[in-house]
Amino acid sequence: MYSARVLLVEDDPRIISFLQRGLQAEGYHVEVSRDGQHGYETAREGDFDLVILDRMLPRLEGLDVCTRLRADGCRCLILMLTAKAELQDRIAGLKHGADDYLTKPFSFDELVARMQALLRRKQESRGAATVLSVGNLQLDFAAKTAYRGERRIDLTAKEYALLAYLMGHAGTVISRAQLLRDVWCMDFDPGTKVVDVYVRYLRRKIEHDGEAPLVRTVRGFGYMISADPD
Repeated sequence: MYSARVLLVEDDPRIISFLQRGLQAEGYHVEVSRDGQHGYETAREGDFDLVILDRMLPRLEGLDVCTRLRADGCRCLILMLTAKAELQDRIAGLKHGADDYLTKPFSFDELVARMQALLRRKQESRGAATVLSVGNLQLDFAAKTAYRGERRIDLTAKEYALLAYLMGHAGTVISRAQLLRDVWCMDFDPGTKVVDVYVRYLRRKIEHDGEAPLVRTVRGFGYMISADPD
C-alpha cells in the first residue's frame, strides 16, 4: 500500500507534536483528533488504515471508542496507547477490539515497528502485493527499497513517499494540490515550489545514464508516472 493513512487520537499536545512530526517524516499521512468523541466520528467516517488510540481521553474513553468502532463494522487497525501497564488493562484493550497495545512511555522506533508489523500482516492476510512496478522501476514497501533494474536507488523519506504515491497512481495525472495534500499533508499552497523541487530530485535518481524517462510533466495539470512512451 502507499503511505498509510493514520489517525492519531490523543489529547497530550506534546505527544501529538512528537508523533505527528515523526510519522510524517516516515512517510505516513497523519490526521489528529484531540478527544474520544471526535476521534470516534473521524475514524468511522474516514478511510484510515490504522488508528493510534490513547486510552485516557476526554469526552469518550479509548476503550469505548474501540468498542463502538468495532460495533460499527470498522476494520481499521487499532494500536492502543496507555499509561496503564497491568496485564488486565492490556487484556481489556485487546478484548475491546484493539489489534495491539503499547504502554507509555514508549520509544518512537518501537511504535513504528509495531505499526509496520500490523500493516504488513494486514497486507499479507489480504494477499496484497508489497511491490509496485512501473516498467523496470520497482518499489518494495516491506523492505522500503527502490530499484531501477538491478540498480538500487537511495531515497529520502519524502522522496520515497512521493515516489510511492505516484507509483500507486501510475498512469494517472496527479495535481500539485493533491500531492501537497496527500504527501506533504498541507491543505494550502505554501507559495513554494516544493513539489517541483522534489520531482526534480526523483528524476535525477530514477532517470539517468540513458534510462527512459518515467515521471512526466503534464503542463497545466501536474505529474504522472508511466512506462508508456506515449
